[in-house]
Amino acid sequence: MANTLNIQELVDRREAYKSLEAPFYTSQEVLDLDLEVIFKNHWIFAAVEPELPEPGDCITVEIGNVSVLLLRGDDEEIRGFHNVCRHRGAKLIDEKSTTIGNIVCRYHGWTYNEDGELILAEHMGKDFDKSCHNLRTVHVRSIAGLIFICLAEEPPADFDEMATTMAKYIAPHDIANTKVAFQSELIEEGNWKLTLENNRECYHCEGNHPQLTVPLSEFGFGFSPDELDERRSEDVAKYAKDIEENHARWEACGLPSAEEEHLADVTGYRTMRLPLMWEGESHTVDTKVACKKLLGNFSRETTGAKLGGLSFWTHPNSWHHFMSDHIVTFSVLPLSPGRTLVRTTWLVNKDAIEGEDYNLENLTQVWTHTNQQDADLVRLAQLGAEMPGYQPGPYSPYTEPHVESFAAWYIERLKSHFAGDKKVQVAAE
Repeated sequence: MANTLNIQELVDRREAYKSLEAPFYTSQEVLDLDLEVIFKNHWIFAAVEPELPEPGDCITVEIGNVSVLLLRGDDEEIRGFHNVCRHRGAKLIDEKSTTIGNIVCRYHGWTYNEDGELILAEHMGKDFDKSCHNLRTVHVRSIAGLIFICLAEEPPADFDEMATTMAKYIAPHDIANTKVAFQSELIEEGNWKLTLENNRECYHCEGNHPQLTVPLSEFGFGFSPDELDERRSEDVAKYAKDIEENHARWEACGLPSAEEEHLADVTGYRTMRLPLMWEGESHTVDTKVACKKLLGNFSRETTGAKLGGLSFWTHPNSWHHFMSDHIVTFSVLPLSPGRTLVRTTWLVNKDAIEGEDYNLENLTQVWTHTNQQDADLVRLAQLGAEMPGYQPGPYSPYTEPHVESFAAWYIERLKSHFAGDKKVQVAAE
């Protein structure tokens, strides 16, 4: 008979700067807790506004056993609803994306308007009050075109602080005037936390990401001071000066660039704009722009194309990269203890023409390769976590501090949950 191990005990004994214990990556009970405590209570990155370009456009987002319907109304506002009919609970929209007028349940024809109000329910009798059966709403917020949702009745209030800060960084890239050039969905054979941990460090990059690292300085990955000789110390100083000079130039162009780190906040996030090497125009294999039509008000005559790469990371499920010519966004959603969906979306100027202004393969190849390389690594990490020889290992304080930040944030969320005396048990081998 299997013993039981209290998840709270695992949480309480977690050591800083060490990876989590195996059940955090392998247990269904832990994943159920993650969905309840993290994904149903925090702001989750769901989509970009160009996925719903016109009134009537809608998409569905699946978070565990919850399906959310996002709909752009005639007033251009985006609203969110639980994707469940208030009659007998049928799923309303089964497609990933579609265009509709009203929201009509195909089962019995119950019909809702764009505000989620029930406007038609036949055969329910004269005393039936339709106003008591409107769709359940979901909190929706957009940061300059990045759509976040929250399933909690009262979402974390500090989202406003992130939104105020990040709108200034993101707005110049003008997501409203972009279009989706391509979107991919990749299932990684690993726990969602391993996917996030892998993203939060580049210790592994030089040995595993030949395409990704072309325009990146090795000193942007982090390094141990005792590894620096005189020459490399000079290179580090040169890189730091390059960042300082580029930040000054970008700020003069109206592009906030300095690091903002709030990874310990309830709505944790971090951002920074960094220079790109060689031609330095974009995150492509040849480091030149992938799209001739730049974003927003960027132009070679005014700002130039060398605007670096703005990165934006959020807990618990996203990261984003903004260049002068295109944007790449990433959403991470758990499917099972050992399977995770990574959705990647490439955005370009809405007036750009494929084959004329951009080549799709050139636009997408860096992150297509990188995503698969990361998936291969996450699979190995998951296999290791499932082996009896696994023990939590040490994070590098120089190359993995943001992995520690994510793990600490995650553990703190569970501690806050357990402070409410909600006990959860997990089976131990």
